[in-house]
Amino acid sequence: MYAMLLSINPNHVDNIFNGSKKYEFRKVRCKESISKIVIYSTSPVMKVVGEAEIEKVLEEHPEDLWRITSEHAGIDKEFFDEYYKGRSLAIAYELKKIEQYPRGRALSDYGLTSAPQSFAYVDP
Repeated sequence: MYAMLLSINPNHVDNIFNGSKKYEFRKVRCKESISKIVIYSTSPVMKVVGEAEIEKVLEEHPEDLWRITSEHAGIDKEFFDEYYKGRSLAIAYELKKIEQYPRGRALSDYGLTSAPQSFAYVDP
């Protein structure tokens, strides 16, 4: 089983760590079976700052996914609708056991030389 390193905007990272965002939304589901998300905070942080286990993966029509996740989405409906505009399928990774690292880690610690546009598979 793999972990998935995700590039995430620092505002969303903050919401994951403060508990208001319990879902990470994506347009495409990864193909591999993963148990963990490794969190890379994009510019200006540019560090791997934590990780979370995946409780489950939801695949739904965007309106249905919003209905299920809205209470702990960590984003507003306008942002959600714009992100999934024109899409008939939306993906959400439900997060649990969220851990914030005491110090950020370099991508090179995970064998990467640059941040992934979407995600990269890494060893857990």
